[in-house]
Amino acid sequence: MTEFFGNTETLHEIPVIRGFLDPVQQQELRNDLREVARIAPPFSPMTGWGKPMSVQITAAGQFCWYSDRKGYRYIEAHPQTGAAFPAIPALALAAWRAFETRVDPDCCLINHYREGARMGLHQDRDEADFGYPVVSISLGDPALFRIGGVERKAPTRSFWLESGDVMALQGDQRLAFHGIDRIKFGQSALLQKGGRLNLTLRRVAP
Repeated sequence: MTEFFGNTETLHEIPVIRGFLDPVQQQELRNDLREVARIAPPFSPMTGWGKPMSVQITAAGQFCWYSDRKGYRYIEAHPQTGAAFPAIPALALAAWRAFETRVDPDCCLINHYREGARMGLHQDRDEADFGYPVVSISLGDPALFRIGGVERKAPTRSFWLESGDVMALQGDQRLAFHGIDRIKFGQSALLQKGGRLNLTLRRVAP
C-alpha cells in the first residue's frame, strides 16, 4: 500500500514513509500515548545479565514485549500493576494499515529514548508468524537507525528517522538485525522533556 504515498523512500531496501504523520497528528498521537502511559506506566526491562535497559517501555494492545533473567518473551499483563494493556491508538493502526491489511496488530510496543539512550542490534523474532511486518513510528527527536542482515556479523548501514516517519521491516528484511545508535537529543519540541518515542507494531499471535 505504500505506493499511495508520494513521499515514500526506499532506503537500503527498507520502505520509509517520510512525514506519514503531520505535526498535528504527531501531537494527537503523543496525547494518546500519555493516556496509554497513565494506564500502563513505562518501565525498564532487565537484560539477561540483570542490567536495566537504557530505554523505558510500555505497550498498547494485547501483548507487551518483556525481558528479564529468564529471557525474552511477550506478556499479556503489566508486570507491575497486573492490568491489561490499553487499546492501540487509531493513528498507530493507520500506520500499520499502510503496509498490512490482512489483519490488525495485537501489540504496539512503545520505547522511550531519553538522552544517551540507545538500542543494540537485535532481531524481532519472538512472534509466531514472520510473514507479518514490524511497522515503526518515530515521534520526537531524530534517531540514527542501523540495520544489517539476518546474520549478526553482516555489514550494516544507517539512516536518520525523523518525527512522523513510518517504516516497515518486511519480506527479506523482516529478520534483519537492527538498532538505534543515538538520538539528536533536544532537536524536537514534541516531547516536553525531549527524547524520542518509537512505536513498533507487530502481530504476536498466530
